Amino acid sequence: MATAAQTPVDFSAAFNMAPTPLADWLIVMPVAWCLLAGAVLLMLRKRTALHPGIAIFALIGLCLFDAALLVRVLAEGPLTMVMGRWLPPFGIAFTVDLMGALFALTAALVALAAGVFGRADVDTTGRRYGFYPFLMLLMAGVSGAFLTGDVFNLYVWFEVLLIASFGLLVLGSERAQIDGATKYAFLNLVGTTLFLIATGYLYGLFGSLNMADIIVKAPQLRDTAPLMTLTTLYLLAFAMKAAAFPVNFWLPASYHTPKLAVSALFGGLLTKVGIYALIRVLVMLFPVERDHLAWVIAVIAALTMVLGVVGALAQNDTRRAVGYLVISGIGVMMAGIALGSPGGLSGTIFYALHSMVVMTALYFAAGIGGTLAGSFLLSRSGGLYAGHAVLAFTTLALFFSVAGLPPFSGLWPKVLLVKAALDVGAWWLAASILVTGFLTTIATGRIWLLAYWRPAPVGAEPGTNPRAPTAVEGRHEPPVAAPGDAAPPFAAMAVLLALTSLSVVFGLWPEPLLAAAQEAAAALLDPSAYVLSVFPGEVPQ
Repeated sequence: MATAAQTPVDFSAAFNMAPTPLADWLIVMPVAWCLLAGAVLLMLRKRTALHPGIAIFALIGLCLFDAALLVRVLAEGPLTMVMGRWLPPFGIAFTVDLMGALFALTAALVALAAGVFGRADVDTTGRRYGFYPFLMLLMAGVSGAFLTGDVFNLYVWFEVLLIASFGLLVLGSERAQIDGATKYAFLNLVGTTLFLIATGYLYGLFGSLNMADIIVKAPQLRDTAPLMTLTTLYLLAFAMKAAAFPVNFWLPASYHTPKLAVSALFGGLLTKVGIYALIRVLVMLFPVERDHLAWVIAVIAALTMVLGVVGALAQNDTRRAVGYLVISGIGVMMAGIALGSPGGLSGTIFYALHSMVVMTALYFAAGIGGTLAGSFLLSRSGGLYAGHAVLAFTTLALFFSVAGLPPFSGLWPKVLLVKAALDVGAWWLAASILVTGFLTTIATGRIWLLAYWRPAPVGAEPGTNPRAPTAVEGRHEPPVAAPGDAAPPFAAMAVLLALTSLSVVFGLWPEPLLAAAQEAAAALLDPSAYVLSVFPGEVPQ
């Protein structure tokens, strides 16, 4: 019986017919490497003595992968790899540009510091409960969020890092940790739900979730589709993730409760993922809608930075004070998003990279100081300068940096943001940044004077730990050293000094980071290269 001749099918319209070049696998290696390391650690869950060495080795590898990726992006521009050889927008794309590569490398360095610090901070029980596997899972989520080119994939990586963060937050199962985790989980789940609703809405409007495809299609739909509603939903969802006012109360209620290595990791990384998502969606995907919402974002930014530092002024617990300083810094970064200019965006990117390093180091310093003083409460601390001059001066340098004082890395992004605000006549926003810096100087100076400069409490010798932090302060065990130790562990001080040195280097020599931030901001405002990396020959209108 005769059959009809089969018509040849052209798979090249949907598939990448050529094998993926070996060099392009570098784009997904940070994520794959973290997942592989986490799996290895789980298989060795009964041999917890091996966990620190394996995790630190894996984190060093992650830094090397991210550094190689940054070098390649600087040389070649944005890079794209699609999963399963499906061409975009059908396949899930990993697209890395300069901003994503910078954030990923900085996050890897911070995670490496937290992994080293955790050797002393996390005991055998904490390792058995999964500190290092959760750390690697968290970094898989963070790396995926910074490197993905798909909005739904961004949501997936948010979920991955949130799952890991829940595990890290309750590590130890203390009452204060459970309380903090409940507040943290509730508002983050609300933000995640809004993110998912907005993403479903986005797919209904565009029929695609590929970021480059959305950039191309947005001008055609702007007059007919409710893109302002969609952008507002994303603003609310990511503002919750970033701990912006008025949905920021979960951060100071939870970040001081876990292990200090976890607090430092959270303070340095998690809110910056929210800022990254705000920049990616509002600036690159929906710039016109961001222009209309600029005044709303600016008001949120000013309230976040000012009320954050006022909260820090009111704290008696040094870890809670640092948490409020994290919130204040989020307001500074949102000011650049509100401005939307090359100067404003480059200031936000520079400040985010600076904040990852400095806020992580500040949590380390607060932990070491609290352990040596025997308390995290300022009313029960003192005398640290007499016994630990290196720690005292290192902490003072970090305080100067977070306040934006020279010669540290916090100065330059604030200069960029103030200038960008004055260039468009937003003098009140510039004034908010300057007032915040002044109040931050007072808040951090108060901590240093009370915990470091004034004499030790009666009955305690300077540089000793007369008592472990109590349950009132949210912990039952000393986070770094055992009671009575006269000096912090070498590894803890080493990572603290290393992170502080980065702030000094980029304060004295800001040109490389400044040039990279400016180039990244220009690429966000003109995403042609980003689109071309995904759709060769396609240029957004």
